[in-house]
Amino acid sequence: MHPPLISVVIVLHNMRRAGINSLRALLPDYQRGMSSDDYEILVVDNGSDDPLEDERVEALGSNIHYLRLQDPPPSPAYAINLAVSESRGDVLALMVDGAHMLTPGVLHHGKQMFTALPNPLVVTMPFFLGPGPQFETVLAGYDESEEDRLLASINWPDDGYRLFEIGVPYRIEPGGIRPRQYWFVRQFESNCLFARRSAFDAVGGCDERFDIPGGGIMLPDLYLRLCELPDTEIVQLMGEASFHQVHGGTSTNVSREQQKAKWETYLAQYESLRGKPYRVSQKPLRFYGHMPNDQTRRLMETG
Repeated sequence: MHPPLISVVIVLHNMRRAGINSLRALLPDYQRGMSSDDYEILVVDNGSDDPLEDERVEALGSNIHYLRLQDPPPSPAYAINLAVSESRGDVLALMVDGAHMLTPGVLHHGKQMFTALPNPLVVTMPFFLGPGPQFETVLAGYDESEEDRLLASINWPDDGYRLFEIGVPYRIEPGGIRPRQYWFVRQFESNCLFARRSAFDAVGGCDERFDIPGGGIMLPDLYLRLCELPDTEIVQLMGEASFHQVHGGTSTNVSREQQKAKWETYLAQYESLRGKPYRVSQKPLRFYGHMPNDQTRRLMETG
């Protein structure tokens, strides 16, 4: 049997409800244009207090492999590196935060870039589920039960593109106004990031010295190092996204003040490890995708 082209690595930590939703959005009957032979899913539980049962996870699909880590480091860096070492695909799709649900064309469109370009780095755009940034909505009472109600209101998972009806982009301008031309906003990380295995190996994988719970700036660091490979071409997908579910996360489900303080800690650790301030790659971008519904098209508007 030939190995799959893509190995999806998704890390879970204390997110039973969100984790199941995220895995459901990775299955072949949800991801359009993909069969179970095209990809494998490596699910890593990173030391959850109440992890999902092996049987429940593996029963979701024949292409799922479940790794449960006992007393792992608090950062997901080790979990990702371990899963990558046990994966078989030439292309890696890394989901550091398992609370993210994908839209139905992410894997198909990501896959196409690896037949079109020698060494693409494919970025999936991030959204929050709910009426606003979760560091604001959670304080106003937004919770898992309200999120479940929203998902039921769009009959999820029947049409995953309807997630755009009940979510907002991560990057919100002052006053709650959405950013103009969102699809062209330069990203500094991605919660579904595609790279060739050879590129991941060339930069040494995730740096496990980023040991802050949740990883701190580990993912932006990995993204930047992949961007800086001489032959890397960065591709941002349009009309596809990952949607973050509320679950009490280390950086997204806290107040704006707490988030700012955490980010300052993350930046300080980066500078101590790299010997220079963090910066966002300014390498030229490519854009690829489609506009599957009115909600995605509105994010193309300039006014």
